Amino acid sequence: MRYDFHTHTNASDGRLSPQALVNYAHECGVTMLAVTDHDTTAGLEEARQVSESLNVQFINGIELSVSWSNTVIHVIGLNIDPESIPLMNGIQTLESLREERAMKIGELLHKHGIDNAYQGAKALAGEATLTRSHFAQYMVEKGYVKDISKVFKHYLVRGKPGYVATQWASLEQAVNWIHSAGGIAVIAHPHRYRIGTAVMDKLLDEFRQLGGQAIEVVCSNMEPKQISRFARLSQRFGLMASTGSDYHGPHQNWNGIGQLADMPESVKPVWTCFE
Repeated sequence: MRYDFHTHTNASDGRLSPQALVNYAHECGVTMLAVTDHDTTAGLEEARQVSESLNVQFINGIELSVSWSNTVIHVIGLNIDPESIPLMNGIQTLESLREERAMKIGELLHKHGIDNAYQGAKALAGEATLTRSHFAQYMVEKGYVKDISKVFKHYLVRGKPGYVATQWASLEQAVNWIHSAGGIAVIAHPHRYRIGTAVMDKLLDEFRQLGGQAIEVVCSNMEPKQISRFARLSQRFGLMASTGSDYHGPHQNWNGIGQLADMPESVKPVWTCFE
């Protein structure tokens, strides 16, 4: 069995359609797959239908944006009901915040000589959730910056000209929305948050007390020592262990789908809830 519980389609900031993503995951040997687009469930039905035709076990998912202690945290919901009213209301709230942020980003970039960034990003997004990746794609296509990673590094992260601080959902709201949809709440890619050991402990303790159930122990570009660290934290805080590539498309060569490290034997894998 191969598992991947963190992937993205062009319903948010991924490059592949839900159909293409599932086909590619199947080619890579993935047997249980979750699509977890940012703050949207729009691609789930298409992905589910394709998964059934390929005999890939499909898990409905979402990745929610959370503001916690001056840090943006991402919380994944696995095995959710996409038609849950509280979840749909939460998604609508986050979509409004994304639109407000995008307009502000466009204004800031315009002041730094980048014209029509909002309109360009909006056009690239189409019906998908509008993200910073669409701004990055626009700036690369128009020749302002050579590649997407440099756009983020020089324009779209904290302290840079196009960064806009946004107050997303609270940790409690995100967990509650996921639970209301019958899902399992998972802390995504914990190794990427620039927080110290004590603050990480505080986050996981609060998350557990709110009803959070799992943490990504294995994900792309994690070093073995990081996997070992989060396996220990998984055990310490009584959280199940999840795994996910955070795959966005072939333009990113660091997070190959179906190529994740093995899950440590010391933890309880989240997939035991779905088998």
